[in-house]
Amino acid sequence: MNLALGDWLVIAAYFVLAAGVGAAFARRGSRSAPDFFVGGRQLPWWLAGTSMVATTFAADTPLAVTGMVAENGIAGNWLWWNAVMSGILTVFFYARLWRRAEVVTDAEFAEIRYAGRPAVFLRGFRAVYLALPINLIVMGWVNLAMVKILDVTLGMDPWTAMGFLFVLTAAYSVLSGIWGVVATDFIQFIIAMAGSIVLAFFAMDAVGGMDGLRAGLARRYGSAEPMLAFFPEAGSEWMPAITLFVFLGVQWWAAWYPGAEPGGGGYVAQRIFSARTERDGVLATLLFNVAHYALRPWPWILVALASLVLYPTLEDPSSGYIRAMVDLLPTPLRGLLLASFAAAYMSTISTQLNWGASYLVNDLYLRFVRPDASVRRQVGASRLATLFLFAASVVVTARLDSIAGAWRILLSLGAGTGLVYILRWYWWRINAWSEISAMVASMVVSTLLQAGFGLRSEEPREFAWLMLLTVGISTVVWVAATYLTAPTPDDTLIAFYHRVRPGGPGWRRVAMAAGYGAEPMDGGALNWTNWVAGVVAVYASLFGSGRLIFGQTLQGIGLLALAALAFAWIARSLARAEGVTPARAPAASGSS
Repeated sequence: MNLALGDWLVIAAYFVLAAGVGAAFARRGSRSAPDFFVGGRQLPWWLAGTSMVATTFAADTPLAVTGMVAENGIAGNWLWWNAVMSGILTVFFYARLWRRAEVVTDAEFAEIRYAGRPAVFLRGFRAVYLALPINLIVMGWVNLAMVKILDVTLGMDPWTAMGFLFVLTAAYSVLSGIWGVVATDFIQFIIAMAGSIVLAFFAMDAVGGMDGLRAGLARRYGSAEPMLAFFPEAGSEWMPAITLFVFLGVQWWAAWYPGAEPGGGGYVAQRIFSARTERDGVLATLLFNVAHYALRPWPWILVALASLVLYPTLEDPSSGYIRAMVDLLPTPLRGLLLASFAAAYMSTISTQLNWGASYLVNDLYLRFVRPDASVRRQVGASRLATLFLFAASVVVTARLDSIAGAWRILLSLGAGTGLVYILRWYWWRINAWSEISAMVASMVVSTLLQAGFGLRSEEPREFAWLMLLTVGISTVVWVAATYLTAPTPDDTLIAFYHRVRPGGPGWRRVAMAAGYGAEPMDGGALNWTNWVAGVVAVYASLFGSGRLIFGQTLQGIGLLALAALAFAWIARSLARAEGVTPARAPAASGSS
């Protein structure tokens, strides 16, 4: 890519803006460790929600979508579209509870929900597991993707350019904490989306518009329709019926994966902890799910389809996105696209650094090493932890090929744990051993089925059986462990109920002991109707806008009208909920 002066000016302007915004919030990151990691719990919903979306828009995300479309058409995106149901579940069932918990990390949850040594072990283990192997490998993958992009576009040593991006990102993350991260996320998301939309317009123009795209796909594949279908073809090899059933009926609630945690967790939960109010937490998570699934995909998909027409001989189809950027854009839009990739990269890395450091400081240093650390030491430890993760991720990036197998083993810990993460909020009997046994069983069963019985996760039918067997066996194990071990002591359960007020029949015994009476679940059936409305709203928005883009105007308008009705229902429900104050325990039992 030949960059002119105008391109370099755009890129330089972006870097100055990102560095300036990050530096402007340095004072807020100096107040305490909670301020460094959850911003004093003062984030407005629109900023927290946009930050969630920006974090999931990594430099490799458009390339990954291009690869899915190249392999299986638009319908290939169901590999991640199925997670809508889990995301909306977090919005209406868990966002308020996470905010009420007032923790700094989701690992800390273990010691407010459970008690004793198992709870301490669980908190420490999850802190190490999430902060180091999971977090570092994610950063390594994002680093390698950015190196690939820079190698194709700049024609210079990509490691030098990527190193500059990484150091700049680490600098404002170290100085300003979560406020600097989310403020730059907001700007980075706007730039990244603007770049994606601009490239989509130029790509569609290059193939001759929608008619030219259809004709080009027909020439390459015999027919354009399979590539343009929104849903998998019945009986297709890549999505047979049993695999479709697992994606839509099992995986979204049963499997834990970074960024798609059943019941919420990770950096999504961190943004909820940081929100000003429960309402802000709910709206932030709703905004994230709408933008993540319904608004972002279409520019990427259009460029992916156009690249299949423009570059039919590419050995790596996912690189078609980068080729389109190199070949189609004039100055200064080339600079804008490179700035947008830099923005996508930096938004993800800054979150991973801050989020990972929160476990090292809150759940290890302040819990086990220096519980009485002064504010100055807390902030210093937070910045040192961020720098440590920066350095460690460089090492991991250089050795990523050799640890790819370890990543699969680590993820197998979450293969069948989703149900226990969902139910721990709504059933008092679940204890720390429930979570521990679920993780161990999932890892053992998943590893045994793959290594011992040869089930392959990349083969659709075998993946489905792998998931079903892992979920089934691990569920039996953790339920048995729950009943075979002692329940959490009543004083811990009552304290948790006072703090979070989950409600529901699964907590009736504890609610009575705490003095609440037979309190119904907070939100009750309204949460379920909101969940259905949320799922409908997101999918109708996604497919409605898609129908409009592909010229199916009446269907598109109809689906968007359906989405509007679903959003209206949600707005009305949330307004009603604002007028309902959760029950409080009588003063006499408040000291329980």
